[in-house]
Amino acid sequence: MSTIIDNEVATRADAYVELENRLKTRQARFGVIGLGYVGLPLGLTLSEAGFDVTGIDIDTNRVDAIVQGRSYITDIGDKELQKAIREKRFRATTDLSQIRNLDAVSICVPTPLRKTKDPDMSYVISAADAIAKELRPGQLVILESTTYPGTTEELVLPTLEAGGLKVGQDFFLAYSPERVDPGNPNFSTKDIPKVIGGVTPQCAQLAAILYGSAMKTIVPVTSTRVAEMVKLLENTFRSVNIALVNEIALMCAHMKIDVWEVIKGASSKPFGFMPFYPGPGLGGHCIPIDPLYLEWKSKIDGFESRFIGLADKVNSGMPRHVVTRTMELLNEHGKAMRGSRVHILGVTYKKDISDSRESPAMEVIKILMALGATVTYSDPFVPSLSIEGRVMEAIHPSREVLASSDIAIIITNHTSFDYTEIVRNAPLVFDTRNATEGMKAKNLVRL
Repeated sequence: MSTIIDNEVATRADAYVELENRLKTRQARFGVIGLGYVGLPLGLTLSEAGFDVTGIDIDTNRVDAIVQGRSYITDIGDKELQKAIREKRFRATTDLSQIRNLDAVSICVPTPLRKTKDPDMSYVISAADAIAKELRPGQLVILESTTYPGTTEELVLPTLEAGGLKVGQDFFLAYSPERVDPGNPNFSTKDIPKVIGGVTPQCAQLAAILYGSAMKTIVPVTSTRVAEMVKLLENTFRSVNIALVNEIALMCAHMKIDVWEVIKGASSKPFGFMPFYPGPGLGGHCIPIDPLYLEWKSKIDGFESRFIGLADKVNSGMPRHVVTRTMELLNEHGKAMRGSRVHILGVTYKKDISDSRESPAMEVIKILMALGATVTYSDPFVPSLSIEGRVMEAIHPSREVLASSDIAIIITNHTSFDYTEIVRNAPLVFDTRNATEGMKAKNLVRL
């Protein structure tokens, strides 16, 4: 009996040591499930660090694009992708059975909200199920998808252990929240500090070795729950502060005060103030969603959060405020909303990227159409979009297009837009992003 136990302990120790050596020497085969804004940059970053990388996605269009060397991510150039493929450092597949050939795999799948504003964990569950089917001793699994505290150990871990393997002994499990900021030229995946929490210290150590070979800074925390909470705090902080400044903007508009000048003045204080800016509403895959994960989890645990729900209410109301203000501006010029021609400038959730997920522009357009307006849009990053079953095609904001509109609304402040020409040619311009800062014109109104 003693000999059998000793052999089991030795085998488990060997699993850790062998994987540790493979990670340190970069002989480990790395994989990423989900090739979106998080997964594709992560996979390429690890491949550049010397790892053999396999990207897995059930979306055949994504995989086909990668195989052809075409990037669909703003921050990833075709040449960068083609180089990794040509050098056989990176490949993409829809074959989930390839998980068995990997030494480490990161889960980078979406975690959206349902219509009832509770977490939709189906993508994470599917990824965990796929890994569980192929799981073997000596593998490292890292969850990166943003989620509520407890997901790694309450949802992913039981699935992986169902086959009899034990975490920290046979396989290793950690959580490391993604911190991607699409379109930010100053912070790529390798530049952003990487928070890591493991189910066991050994799990955390192996994840730190893997990511530390590619990322400049590793930030270890004591558990997966702490790491999960870190991400939610970051985005809740932004959501609450944006809600505050949105409410200040509404207040300033009521008092006939320029909120942008107020923020500029307050920003001169060298301590105790951090500028946030108002806008037409929140967008993207994180800020509008992640705080609600935390609010949901708090309710489940019997704790009532207050700021999160209030912030969501303020931020969610901004698109309707934009429409209401648009209606007021049209009325001031003798026009009704019904039948008016409204041209939207920018439909992505932030400037100079192609991501329109949760963009406030979608809600603005939906409400405008419901009120009878004829809506057109311009966006160099989004050639077409579908709203309420209607497919819309982007058009260039030419002098004729602008002049033929009754009002142009700047929703996304893309740098490629010529704001001088926009103000010069559109009868009315409603700027929700302060893209026209410093400009003065009778037909120009800012949020």
